[in-house]
Amino acid sequence: MKHTIEPIAYIKSPFTSKFGIPRQGGLSQVQSVIVFEASYRNAEALRGLEGFSHLWLIWSFSENLDKGWSPTVRPPRLGGNKRVGVFATRSPFRPNGLGLSSVKIEEIKTDPKLGPVIVVSGADLMDGTPIFDIKPYISMDCHPDAVCGFQESTRDDHLRVVCTPELLSLIDDSNRDGLLQVLAQDPRPSYQDDPERIYGFPFAGFDVRFRVEGDVLTVVEMVRL
Repeated sequence: MKHTIEPIAYIKSPFTSKFGIPRQGGLSQVQSVIVFEASYRNAEALRGLEGFSHLWLIWSFSENLDKGWSPTVRPPRLGGNKRVGVFATRSPFRPNGLGLSSVKIEEIKTDPKLGPVIVVSGADLMDGTPIFDIKPYISMDCHPDAVCGFQESTRDDHLRVVCTPELLSLIDDSNRDGLLQVLAQDPRPSYQDDPERIYGFPFAGFDVRFRVEGDVLTVVEMVRL
């Protein structure tokens, strides 16, 4: 018998496009909100969750479902040129289009219109992404001796971010540090390195535009969307 699943919630995130989203969850302080679908807005379902610090989110690569899947993909971290098996990556082009992310619980509260919601940080999900399940993260989920394949040999960018106070003040207080972290991780694809090019991505209601030269990222403009 074929079993179907349906979203229980969705994410409200400052990331409104795929470009600029952190490559892995848990790498930034950007806050997002888990909003439950109407039939799952039951505070009893969250009883005991306040005793945990982190969650696993099982969600859908909803923007890629119509693109099918491939047995091999070209990870951006390998420069976009070398192919590896899809099951050796976290590529969105998967048979079932499912993603897995670990996030930190910042707050569990009740919204007067939306019911119980969970404020989290470190989510690598685009705004509106459907969530299929939520599970508590426990210490046994961590494997300090894990071997991480090609991820261990690829570049780990940490750029110096230059952004004027005037531009940074346009971003809401709760998202400023998170934005700086996202920029420091270098949101460009690994195979793009043009110091003259202006890159941009939507974040918290602004198009954040920047250029990178060497190990310095300079924010040149923020345009309200």
